[in-house]
Order: sequence, then structure tokens, then C-alpha cells
Amino acid sequence: MNVNDVDIFVPCCVDQLYPQTAFNMIKVLKHLGVKVHYNAEQTCCGKGAFTNGYWDEAKEIGEKFIRNFGHGRYIVSPSADCVGYIRNHYAKLFYNTSLHLEYRQLQNCIFEFTDYLVNMLRVTDLGAVFPHKVTYHDACSALRDYGIREEPRLLLSHVRDLELVEMDKSEHCCGFGGTFSLKYEPLSVAMTEQKISNALATGAEYIVTTEVTCMAQMESYIKKQKLNLKCLHVADVLSSGIGADLV
Repeated sequence: MNVNDVDIFVPCCVDQLYPQTAFNMIKVLKHLGVKVHYNAEQTCCGKGAFTNGYWDEAKEIGEKFIRNFGHGRYIVSPSADCVGYIRNHYAKLFYNTSLHLEYRQLQNCIFEFTDYLVNMLRVTDLGAVFPHKVTYHDACSALRDYGIREEPRLLLSHVRDLELVEMDKSEHCCGFGGTFSLKYEPLSVAMTEQKISNALATGAEYIVTTEVTCMAQMESYIKKQKLNLKCLHVADVLSSGIGADLV
């Protein structure tokens, strides 16, 4: 496979809540000379159904996902959450089935955006410019399920005029946790409150992360409390200062 020829997977949460993040990821990839393919038939990876116990439905969605991305190209996505699920849990649905070989190939060629940039393209400096003070939030799924920590920070450290300040307990959950935030709302809000408090203590203007679901959780609290703080996906920061004609 050619590392500079990729399919992009835009998770449903990105498509519905933060579509600009997907466009910014594409902008960065094109800036680096990567040929980008987008299959408009793509939908969801199936994690929502899987984690709530609807494995038959998750398998049906997963079968569609495998068909949509069976092109023999690397796949890049702005969500470690979804990619981690595909890598680590598709085996529970497709091991020793008619799609055994297909899902195994998929597991080996799908990457989270920052992991792909740093470890596949071997790029750390994109020429981005972002003159702001930021702090980084380690999403639970990105850190523990997918296994990235240094890659986003390494990329941010090379953004010109950006000041990166670590918050206390950056690896603690923001309170989202999928349906956890619906089933245990008081606990979820308390966790978000602590996360935002730690971010504010750094004096940062922005919280940057790899997961838009975390962004949505934190932004809802920030807006309700009318705080002077914003959330951005790492792709949004890395695209800053890169030519607008690339998307």
C-alpha cells in the first residue's frame, strides 16, 4: 500500500457535530501531498451499538464498514475512539467468519490522524501557526484503547507561536464516556467540572484533543457556565495557517 494514498473515515459524531474538523484534516493531508479518497456511502463504525450490547446490529454496521473501506488503501480518521474500537473489537464480531480476512486487513491499515502523521508519514512540523495558549486533554479512548499520548503533543509542539501547557490530571475522563453521560448525569457533570477547572488553572485559551465527543461534552459545560475557554480538535489547530485552497 502507498502511504500517500488514503481513504478517510469521518465518524458520524464528526459529520454531525464538527464537520469542519473533517475538512481541516483533509486540508492537512493535501498540504502534505497525500491523495485523499472519500466514500460518500460511509456511515458509522458501529461502536455505539456494540458498547450498549446490540452486537447483532453492530455486526451489521461493521459489515457495511468493511465493504465501504475494502479498497486496499490506508484509512485515516480524526477519531482514536472509533479506530480503537475497530482495531480492538471487530474480532469479537468477525473472527472466524466469512469476513475474517477482510477485518484483519482493515485492522492493520486504519490509523488515527496524529498517529498516521507522526508514525506513517514521519511528519511533525506542518508549518502551522496558532498564536494561542493551549492545554491538551487525553481522551480515555485515545490513551487507553488506541494507545496514543505523545503524537498529538509532538505535533502541537511544532506549531508556531503556540504555547502548550499541561493541565493537572490531563488523562482523567472529561465525563462523556458515551451513554455514561446520560445514565449517570450528576457524576458526568462533576467529572466535566473538574476537567474544566484543571484546564482553566493553566491559563489556556483552548483545550485541544483528538475526540469531538469530548469536545461536545466540555463545550456544553463551558457554554452553560459562560467561561472564557474554547475546545478544538488537533486537526483544527494543525490546519491553521495552511492554504484555504486545499479543500
